[in-house]
Amino acid sequence: MDTVKLKINGIEVEAPRNATILEAARLAHVDIPTLCYLKDINAIGACRMCVCEVKGARSYAAACVYPVAEGMEVLTNTPKLRAARKKTLELILSNHRRECLSCVRSGKCELQQLAQEYGCDEHRYETHEKRADIVDVNDVLVRDNSKCVLCRRCIAACKHEQGVGVIGANERGYETHIATAFDMPLDRTSCISCGQCITVCPTGALRERDDTDKVWKALSDPTKHVVVGTAPAVRAQIGEEFGFPMGTNTQGRMVAALRRLGFDAVFDVDTAADFTIMEEGTEFLGRFTKGEKLPLITSCSPGWIKFCEYYYPEFIPNLSSCKSPQQMFGALIKSYYADRMGLDPKDVYVVTVMPCTAKKFEIKREHENAVDGLPDVDATITTREFARMVRRAGIMFDSLPENEEFDPLFGVASGAAHIFGATGGVMEAALRTVAEVVTGKSLDKLEFEMVRGTQGIKEATLQVGDHTVRVAVCSGTDNARKLLDSIKSGEKQYDFVEVMACPGGCVNGGGQPQVHGAVRNNVNVRAVRAKALYGADATMKLRKSHENPIVKEVYENYLKCGYGEGRAHHLLHTKYTARDKYSK
Repeated sequence: MDTVKLKINGIEVEAPRNATILEAARLAHVDIPTLCYLKDINAIGACRMCVCEVKGARSYAAACVYPVAEGMEVLTNTPKLRAARKKTLELILSNHRRECLSCVRSGKCELQQLAQEYGCDEHRYETHEKRADIVDVNDVLVRDNSKCVLCRRCIAACKHEQGVGVIGANERGYETHIATAFDMPLDRTSCISCGQCITVCPTGALRERDDTDKVWKALSDPTKHVVVGTAPAVRAQIGEEFGFPMGTNTQGRMVAALRRLGFDAVFDVDTAADFTIMEEGTEFLGRFTKGEKLPLITSCSPGWIKFCEYYYPEFIPNLSSCKSPQQMFGALIKSYYADRMGLDPKDVYVVTVMPCTAKKFEIKREHENAVDGLPDVDATITTREFARMVRRAGIMFDSLPENEEFDPLFGVASGAAHIFGATGGVMEAALRTVAEVVTGKSLDKLEFEMVRGTQGIKEATLQVGDHTVRVAVCSGTDNARKLLDSIKSGEKQYDFVEVMACPGGCVNGGGQPQVHGAVRNNVNVRAVRAKALYGADATMKLRKSHENPIVKEVYENYLKCGYGEGRAHHLLHTKYTARDKYSK
């Protein structure tokens, strides 16, 4: 590697020649504050928090964009620099709506943290507080530009990671604000509801629509039997909200917290993920055998489905008709579970806890009401909303029992279902089942490392019995765009493709605990979180979806049909439609 030597605060450091001062500072164990910078997607030097002094330079340098050079001498912590940063913060605060006591990001706001660290006086400058501009209160997202610091992180995530680009900076000067083109309502654009803009926002300017009041109301309704189910990734991330290290699996405490919130049944959506594999695997084998409508593309990610409907409607026939695990869970709860418990489906209220904001959109899609026209799922909340409910109920999460278990009827899931939350997990789970069904033999090794990892696009060619299967995995819809374009052009040919809307999969979903920008820039958050799911899978005895006893019992004694047939198809499959980019 070609390197240069420089000094940062008198400390000699060797850095790659193409590094920036910000990157070199990390090698010297020096933290330079930032607000706008996000590694790989947003290096624009706009916030001016990372300014530093370079010997010989005429003005301050923005460390996030200023390249290193041989013999360079940099100072990052002089009295003048501290004063400059403090002034920048106080100017930001002068037109920032300061309602920290009630803000959803209070205590986790990057602006708030910097203001405290630099001892800011929020009233230093005459207040020109922006009016409360709360807009886009739709099924998913709430935007409040009076709390926006114009860091443009959300724009970068939407454009560069997701390839959607429906938001940008409108107008100029003091009137600059983040919005859609011509300030159209967000639900009149081709927004895919992924929530990646929320995950990168440093303040409370972006948040998900809070649906916890719906859940509280249902829990207090004596006529409702309220069932909750949690997605695979939630168990590996909810602990972060309560001080546990990133990637800690707190499944037992999570179950205990849900039970103490008063749910009548606490289930695992992973059980439904096993149903998804049986339906989707059967669908793949049918198409592969006939050579029709290939590649089959997975349908578990509602943000990806919406992206496909908007931008690549020609691939709709390639989408698996299987519902997502969330929707299969709801349909099975209001059919099989209600029947077993002697309940009227209309009295069963299904709540899911998801790492995903697009799930709020999904529960209102057409063709997601398989039982008597009732919605499969009545309410879905994010991991963050779940944490707020736990706090509001006074539940001490870190003191809860570590080993409480899900209720048994829908509490048995395979390791294959656990890894759904990581990019490549759905593909690997399907391959475990498909390979054994095709060959009629048990696999000697269940891990398919070639589809693991956090790379944006992965591809592999597998030998399954006498058949060669070409697979691809991608996460982040900008990567999906690249992959689909390569298929359209004939450059690539695949049989089976997994797409997740969020980079890294559900572990990095739009509804997961927010991570400070400095951590995102220096830690592979996606890999650390995914490790918890793979670790859980590795220790389990039940690791294949087709061996799940609940799945077998439901098909044999309730559905009384084969995979993808009859009642199973009615309950567990859905339809898609092309969407106009400029209409709801």
